Amino acid sequence: MNCPLNGPRNITEFICAGEVKEPLPANATSQEHARSIYLEKNRAGVVSEWWMHVPSAYWFIAQRDTRTDEIVRTLSYDAFAAEQTGHT
Repeated sequence: MNCPLNGPRNITEFICAGEVKEPLPANATSQEHARSIYLEKNRAGVVSEWWMHVPSAYWFIAQRDTRTDEIVRTLSYDAFAAEQTGHT
């Protein structure tokens, strides 16, 4: 896998922490909060996920196709956030 900080590394050096989720509004109910923590959308196709390069403890975003398990691309959180807000 290509780590945005460390370059290409063996996949065994990484862990996945699940989908990137939208932040909850301040007035979210406890049920909505629990649902956002414990339930995944589990969509078929490309999803954005949190990954960490364990040796360097570097967190980043990987976009992975859940149908093939292929890592489509990796990017820093700053680059991902800029894309989401249109500030690329």
